[in-house]
Amino acid sequence: MTTSTPTESLRAGVAVLLPVLAPHGFKFKEGATGASSGGTFASGRFELEDRLLEFHFRHALGLVSYRIGTAEIDHENYLRFAGHWSSHKYPNFGGTPEESFSALASDLLAFFADFLSVTGEQFNAVAAAHAANPTRFKGFASLCKK
Repeated sequence: MTTSTPTESLRAGVAVLLPVLAPHGFKFKEGATGASSGGTFASGRFELEDRLLEFHFRHALGLVSYRIGTAEIDHENYLRFAGHWSSHKYPNFGGTPEESFSALASDLLAFFADFLSVTGEQFNAVAAAHAANPTRFKGFASLCKK
C-alpha cells in the first residue's frame, strides 16, 4: 500500500477485507474522519443486518470491534476469551497497513465463521464471558491465565 492519509489507507484496507466479507453479504460504510490530538484518523464499518465490524485507522490499523445485536467485543478480547490468542495474526504490531489488514482478514477466516455467517451463538457466548469478567486478561497476573 502506497498511501499517505488515513482515509486512503482505510480504503485500501477495505479492498483487502472485501473478498472475505462481501460473500457473506456485508456492506462497507465509511465512518468518521478528521483530526484529533493523536493526528488524523479515519474509521469505517462493515454491516449486515444486526452485525457490525468496525475499525479505525490513524497511523496504523487500530481498534477493531464486533457487534451482533447488543453483544459486542473487540478483536483482541474475542481472541483471548475464545482461546485463539496464541494463533492470531492481527494485531501484528509493526507491519505495514496492508499487512495489518491482511492479518485481520486471515483472523476473520480462521476464527470468526460464527460472526460472519452462522447463528452467532459462539460469538454471543464469548462476548458474554468478556462482559462478565472484562479484566480477566489485564495486568501481570493474566499472563499465566488461559
